Amino acid sequence: MRTSEGRRAALAKAKQKLERDRAKNGSAKTEAAGHVEAPAVKIELDSEVIVPRIQGRDGWLLEARRQLDEHRRRQAKPIVRSRAQRLLESERRLQQDLAVERYANEAYEHYRANERDTQGRRLGRPPKPYEPPETPAGKLNTTDPDSRNVKTPRSYAQGYNAQAVVNEDQIVLAAEVSASSPDFGHLQPMVQATKRELQAIGVTEAPGVAVADSGYWNEEQMDAVVANEHVQVLIPPDAGKRETPRPGWQGGRYTSMREALATDYGGGLYRRRKVMVEPVFAQTKHNRRIDSFRRRGRSAVRSEWRLITATHNLLKLHKHQIAAAGA
Repeated sequence: MRTSEGRRAALAKAKQKLERDRAKNGSAKTEAAGHVEAPAVKIELDSEVIVPRIQGRDGWLLEARRQLDEHRRRQAKPIVRSRAQRLLESERRLQQDLAVERYANEAYEHYRANERDTQGRRLGRPPKPYEPPETPAGKLNTTDPDSRNVKTPRSYAQGYNAQAVVNEDQIVLAAEVSASSPDFGHLQPMVQATKRELQAIGVTEAPGVAVADSGYWNEEQMDAVVANEHVQVLIPPDAGKRETPRPGWQGGRYTSMREALATDYGGGLYRRRKVMVEPVFAQTKHNRRIDSFRRRGRSAVRSEWRLITATHNLLKLHKHQIAAAGA
């Protein structure tokens, strides 16, 4: 499996094995040998949303991949035991990745060729034409195709990004998993998940302030959380290790947030973050020794993470009752 020839041979062998298994089971419907059709995924690319981000072609690709990942999250299924079927599923996903990449590039080139600026002029010279590869260039983990090579504090590991929203009493209000490594882009989904969980148990009072570290800095989502979710946001634009502001991150929203965090009230709220959320992960990883997931597949891992956080809440409530009884 270390070379392209080895991977093709393994895939061909997997297909032959599936064909033999289907023949034994009397299945009349088999997939055509050598080809797996990737189902279509509806991708909607809105230039009015993408263009203001000033990311060029990369912005279109990022948005298309984000929608594909969201589709896979909603359609998450258990990982099958058969290695042959997992190989075919990996091939299907790689073909799907390539199809979405082609679509995003075609949409970007069509926009550049046909769109006009406010004065009716073309948007500069046409971009260099996209030349799609003959075969998908990405890699997938065949044991768990849903997982990704995510960044850890020390290196990288195959797995998931576990997210949690915690209140001031270290009770987990929402728990989700993501296949993307950075926390960037998870602010709004986690605020929405928190409000859903609270509404499900009959809590009508919404959170007042969302406090997160600099990895969650996403201006588009920060605006959406304040305007649509009615939750104020406190996120420093600079990582804690930085002694000076990031180049270009001056004025406007950056300076305003730094000034808010420099006040007694804003700074006091943000300093409480460490004693709210960090002990939850420390308790889980070090005291309870739960430092890895035991299940495979996004849906299964999500269930496992929610079970872990639910038992964390039960332990907290149990200790609180013991302390209250002894007082």
